[in-house]
Amino acid sequence: MLALCLLALAAHPEPVPEPSTVAPATPREEYHLPGKYALTYGVDWRLVRAGTARVTWTTGSGGNSQADLHIESAGLVSKLYRVNDDYRAQLTEGLCGQSVLFTADEGKRRRETKISFDHSIGKVSYLERDLLKNDVVLAKELQTPGCVLEYMGALHRLRSLRLDPGQSITLPVTDGKKFASVKIEAQEREQVKTPAGTWNTIRYELFVFNDVLISKKARMFLWITDDNRRLPVQLRLRMQLLIGTITLQLEKEEL
Repeated sequence: MLALCLLALAAHPEPVPEPSTVAPATPREEYHLPGKYALTYGVDWRLVRAGTARVTWTTGSGGNSQADLHIESAGLVSKLYRVNDDYRAQLTEGLCGQSVLFTADEGKRRRETKISFDHSIGKVSYLERDLLKNDVVLAKELQTPGCVLEYMGALHRLRSLRLDPGQSITLPVTDGKKFASVKIEAQEREQVKTPAGTWNTIRYELFVFNDVLISKKARMFLWITDDNRRLPVQLRLRMQLLIGTITLQLEKEEL
């Protein structure tokens, strides 16, 4: 999510799967994911290389985790709108958010966002600053459940669950400005080819746009391998016609 929608400037029409009728899921088991890994994705827009996204995950001896996402534009997209963003989340053993630091260097803007979680009273504090003007852009507090997920923790949680086509779940997620019970549908089994290989996957739709967490009108689909590795090998944002479609495909996995 984050700044990915900024990497596209024109439409690339393609068919979008219709919403399916799914039933709430009771996960049958949890997968045990590695405590340390790095995943590198190529970002494409309109068949043009738009940049890279790199996800790293590290779990410490106490069970707490750190998740990092680095997004960097490339080529023509960098000339039109340069993006160099870093997102770091600290998580509890149960994947509840502890803190987030997001630095965004996009075009002529430089922003720093800090999100702090207080589980004891169910409160999230959000502070966004303009680093060029040294001004506060937005400061607010939000009431949430005691344990709430941010984006990276939510992705890791989804990977750990067995959710088969025809099932759905909701996860408590916040971006610091808004809280929502985000619905996730498991839709179809599909074979997906990426630069890292050919994968048997399950396609999920994540309902975070259209004023759920993000106001923009869009649909988000995520393909996760249908095996014990549960690798997220492809992500696609289908946005409005003036923006188009952004696709991330797995290029490299490091353990």
